[in-house]
Amino acid sequence: MSHPVISLSSARTLHLSAQNLLKPLTRKPSADDVVDSIQKMGLLQIDTISVVARSPYLVLFSRLGNYSPQWLEEALSAGKVFEYWAHEACFIPREDYGLLRHKMLNPQAMGWKFSQDWFDEHHEDIHDLLSHIAQNGPVRSADFSAEKKSNSGWWDWKPHKKHLETLFTSGKLMVSERRNFHRVYDLAERVMPGWDDATQALSQEAAEYQMMRRSALYLGLFKSEWLADYYRLKRVDTRKVIEVLLASGEIKRVEVTGLEGSYYVHRQQFPLLKKALESRITSTVTTLLSPFDPVVWDRKRASTLFNFDYRIECYTPEAKRQYGYFTLPILHRGELIGRVDAKMHRKEKILEVKSLHLEPDVSVTSRRTQDIHGAITRFAAWQGAENVLLTKGPEEFGELWKTGWQI
Repeated sequence: MSHPVISLSSARTLHLSAQNLLKPLTRKPSADDVVDSIQKMGLLQIDTISVVARSPYLVLFSRLGNYSPQWLEEALSAGKVFEYWAHEACFIPREDYGLLRHKMLNPQAMGWKFSQDWFDEHHEDIHDLLSHIAQNGPVRSADFSAEKKSNSGWWDWKPHKKHLETLFTSGKLMVSERRNFHRVYDLAERVMPGWDDATQALSQEAAEYQMMRRSALYLGLFKSEWLADYYRLKRVDTRKVIEVLLASGEIKRVEVTGLEGSYYVHRQQFPLLKKALESRITSTVTTLLSPFDPVVWDRKRASTLFNFDYRIECYTPEAKRQYGYFTLPILHRGELIGRVDAKMHRKEKILEVKSLHLEPDVSVTSRRTQDIHGAITRFAAWQGAENVLLTKGPEEFGELWKTGWQI
């Protein structure tokens, strides 16, 4: 039986379509778009590096344009999303709590994120901390700094931040909101009222099947090796899941010109697949991506699908960095064509572009120059910048790029 054959460009477009990066949003974004975007990606990875806007806000910007970052915090405090370990620490749609609950009920399997020895050694302190939260309401780890002391005995106790993280991993505490991006912890039953493990929690096997099934949806186009990484699943039978999804018609096998092996397209992308087989399809989005965007967080996938070798260098000593501290991939009309190392100077309202590197095979055209210029300008304006300062960029970009520009 022959399978549909699609171009590499079409394969990229099908994947970007699933990731809500097919066309730019042409209307004003709303608070509902934030929740909708997270539902379409399944997971929004959290990272605290703030040299430009923090990663979760940046991932949403890539899809929504000039939206209000506080909408994410409002979605969290309203309980529309919750935080837990998935790909890494992530914001996750509320309705997916059942997918992750089995991990909370068996935290011993969570590796470094949970220490049974710590839990046992500090059992009384941890019990007292839970009682305190039950009686007095949510807490932050900052509430327990050594400087704060009183005669009540509470502050003298100085519980460790690790108590809170241990209780978070084991699902006894949840993040009820964030203040200045700092977690505020409350009892799980107050954040998820009415939840019943006996009737609502999925078994590990059932949850992992659903996670793989959803990964197929979120990736849009994928090869079998990519499925488990989305939720960082280990020791799962991907082949069996693919057989079930093929049999049910939820996915279809395709071949991609220039790539080896079998690829699969999710049913939600079938209308676009039909278009791809009849004519050329392309993404029209030009934007900067976070290093933790789902499109690039699986470095092997980004390399295979986009021929883009990417790694984040903030953990590399400065002298050994090739591109910069926190480089942002440039997505341009279905291709990853380069990377920008940027820093936001918030007081001065300046976005500094420390360097801009294009991939070796990328030619500089006037449209491409214009598209990248527009993407950087929108990125800067969204963060409140009034000027873009360019330290280093390709000479071919011409006069406008020599030093930067006003917004």
